[in-house]
Amino acid sequence: MHYTFNFSGLAPYWDMFLSGALTTLELTLASTVFGLILGVLCAIGRRGANRWVSGLCGIYIETVRNTPFLVQIFIFFFGLSSLGYTMPAEWAAVITMVINVGAYSAEIIRAGMDAVPPGQVEAAECLGLSRPRIYWHVIMLPAFEKVYPSVSSQFVLMMLMSSVTSQISAEELTGVANNVQSITFLSLETYIVVALLYLILAVLLKGLFWLGGAMLFRRRRAVTRAARATRLAAVRPGVPPAGMMQEARHG
Repeated sequence: MHYTFNFSGLAPYWDMFLSGALTTLELTLASTVFGLILGVLCAIGRRGANRWVSGLCGIYIETVRNTPFLVQIFIFFFGLSSLGYTMPAEWAAVITMVINVGAYSAEIIRAGMDAVPPGQVEAAECLGLSRPRIYWHVIMLPAFEKVYPSVSSQFVLMMLMSSVTSQISAEELTGVANNVQSITFLSLETYIVVALLYLILAVLLKGLFWLGGAMLFRRRRAVTRAARATRLAAVRPGVPPAGMMQEARHG
């Protein structure tokens, strides 16, 4: 079977692909910001002393994590419209994405908070720090630093999952691809282009999250450099670590 690719037939629709990619980025940005806020609040509530709040957060997390994203978005778009609450497809997509990624990020952040040694909290209490400062500086920041790669990967996955929103006619990248291929009948070429665009968006988001992590967690960079210097010293016994070399220069 011989097939001739015709990518030039998609050239007149480049603006539609660009519009779909921008919509995908907008959905991802909204779900990242509000989903992270929701995830942090649920992680705190899940670990809190109030049983009602902890129980409600647990029910929300387990319900979302054990139901398909497609079913969730159908409930918000078609289910609520049956009750008389109609909303644009993009709004339904954003709300569902925020609720979905909030539940997953809540569990990731809670795992990071549980990994903080209790001795650090006790030491902060002995130093007389207030409860909000302890929660922020001793628990939240170290916990978020530990799980930042997992959280950022979850948001990249949510960007890829945004393709499901095309099922409710959201004009994101996959929705635009469905429209273009129905016009041009170039299905293979259309979805190859869309796959490449998703790949570019994923690499771009990963780069942005890496840059954000490098700016937020400077302590991690210092610890990483010290660990590399220690490994280098172990491999080359005659070469002192970088920190010791700097101290020797200044001394």
